Amino acid sequence: MYDIDAGHRLIKTIQTPLSVGDVRGVTVSAVTGKLYVAYRDISGTGMVYCLSVYDDTLLWNRVVSPGIDRLAINPDGQLLYVPTWEDGSADYINVLDANTGDVVRRVFFSNRSHDTLYPLSGPIFQETKANDGSGNYLYLIDPSSYAVSRVGPYSGILGPYAVDSTSTYAVNNVTNLWGMQVANLKTGQIITANIPDHPPRDVGLLHGIGWTPDQSEVWEASTRSDPHVYIWDMLNPMAPALKGRLTLRSGRGSHWVTFAIKGDYGYIAPNKQSADGTEIFNARTHASVGVIGSSEDMLEIDFANSKISQVGDQYGIGRR
Repeated sequence: MYDIDAGHRLIKTIQTPLSVGDVRGVTVSAVTGKLYVAYRDISGTGMVYCLSVYDDTLLWNRVVSPGIDRLAINPDGQLLYVPTWEDGSADYINVLDANTGDVVRRVFFSNRSHDTLYPLSGPIFQETKANDGSGNYLYLIDPSSYAVSRVGPYSGILGPYAVDSTSTYAVNNVTNLWGMQVANLKTGQIITANIPDHPPRDVGLLHGIGWTPDQSEVWEASTRSDPHVYIWDMLNPMAPALKGRLTLRSGRGSHWVTFAIKGDYGYIAPNKQSADGTEIFNARTHASVGVIGSSEDMLEIDFANSKISQVGDQYGIGRR
């Protein structure tokens, strides 16, 4: 745990289950004061644990079959939406009771479900790594009826993505693209923004993308070996303009992008299982201002009078 207002000073380390092998995602509820971490244990079993933010008590730690990945929570803190793992074969995500970890519903649509997001304006968003063509769509799930719709197809299988504050635009990493695709979620239009003068190697998948909270920019991570983060001017979301690039201290690539709630800081996480730290940038000047422990599974929790006042998100969502 780091204190943002004290220069990101480390103030506490909380003991978590000893069997954690690979953390896949984190979410928190300001309503209930509970934090949830999805992880694969050292044997590869998908698990979710629930922690009290107020006293660090481990409330439950459950196996979630057949697997887990980057999860999301609904606004009242009562339901978790848990994908079944990007390398799995299940064609659904699980809906969990956030108080107990019990599975209360399955939502079917595509296999290899990966990143789930519940942005400020909803609904539930989901991308998958399915290679049967269904992974080329971004899915929207109605949280009341669980009806599934989709936007696409994109030019390839989707990677990380982020949604603006009104759920009008989504920015997406896409396989085999040096750049990003932007979808107008209201009309279905998708445009491609290419990165000129990119490294002369196969791209695979750029991994990590996020809106600055004021939605003036989108920051996009690169490949495992490219030590740059690309910054897009989003004055016109359907005509992004590349305005700059950041160079990481590590000299290596990155894996995730998120921001402080007020937009003061951007956090660039290194490749998974890397010894490199998460680099902190002043999101307005683009200057590097520090490094904290290595993690892409991070979010902000703000307090007022010893109570949670607001929470951030592991995704770089728009907040304008």
